Amino acid sequence: MKILLSNSSSVPIYEQIKKWIIDQIMNNELQENESLPSIRTLALDLHISVMTVKKAYDELEKEGYIITRQGKGSYIAPRNTELMREEKLKEMEDYLSKALDIASALEIKVEEVKEILTYLDGREK
Repeated sequence: MKILLSNSSSVPIYEQIKKWIIDQIMNNELQENESLPSIRTLALDLHISVMTVKKAYDELEKEGYIITRQGKGSYIAPRNTELMREEKLKEMEDYLSKALDIASALEIKVEEVKEILTYLDGREK
C-alpha cells in the first residue's frame, strides 16, 4: 500500500489512513474481501505507531468498511450500497454547499445556480 501521509497536515495521521482506505474502496481500487496489511506491517511501512494504525482500522471496522478476523487479519467488507450512497451524498452536499457559498458571495441567486446545474446535467457525458 502506498499511502502518502502528511506530518504538516492538521488532519491526524489515523484519519489520513482511514480516508485513504475509504477513497480506495469508493474508487474500486480495494475490492471486497481483499486483505489489508497487518497493523504491524502497515505501521512499519509508514514509520508510525502501531496504535495509530490500530485506531484507523478500528474506526474503519466500526463504520463497516473492513472486517477483522482474529488471527487472520483485516479485509475489505462486502459492499454496503446504502453506506456507499450515503458517503457520496455527503460528498455531494459538501461540494454544493461550497458552490452556494460562492454564489452567495457573488450575489448569484439560487435560480441561476439551478440553471447552471441544468446546463451541466445536459452536457455530453
